[in-house]
Amino acid sequence: MPRLERRSALSEADGAVPEGTTILDDDIPGVAKLRPALLAALREAAADAADDGVTFFVTSGWRSSAYQNQLLREAISEYGSEAEAARWVASAETSPHVSGDAIDIGHADAMAWLSERGAAYGLCQLYGNEPWHYELRPAAIAHGCPPLYADPTHDPRMQR
Repeated sequence: MPRLERRSALSEADGAVPEGTTILDDDIPGVAKLRPALLAALREAAADAADDGVTFFVTSGWRSSAYQNQLLREAISEYGSEAEAARWVASAETSPHVSGDAIDIGHADAMAWLSERGAAYGLCQLYGNEPWHYELRPAAIAHGCPPLYADPTHDPRMQR
């Protein structure tokens, strides 16, 4: 399923990320407003991935509540119901993007690299339907990432 991230009237200040943004772009709020521990883990992993010729492009990071709400409205319109949209887009009240606790990584090579090696940095994919979405789980360094939820509707944090 393609991502719903659309460019709109909302700006970089709301978390819109220009194409080609990397995890090192501190001047982009979608990167700069990520939680420091998540950003540090991503940068450590990105440095090691670069040794393998892989770049971590950011397709989405921190988002304002307004941006998150817009994405949810668009998803409801596209999928025809709030229940179906929730499989892909969280509300501003529950989205880890709004708190700076989640990042969406672009390009298949970066997603594959993180899927294979991310746990060593505490970076885990949480949803089976979103191979681009990563969050920090420090316990994964010692114990591996937790089992995947099928989609965000199975994640207890997403319940209102």
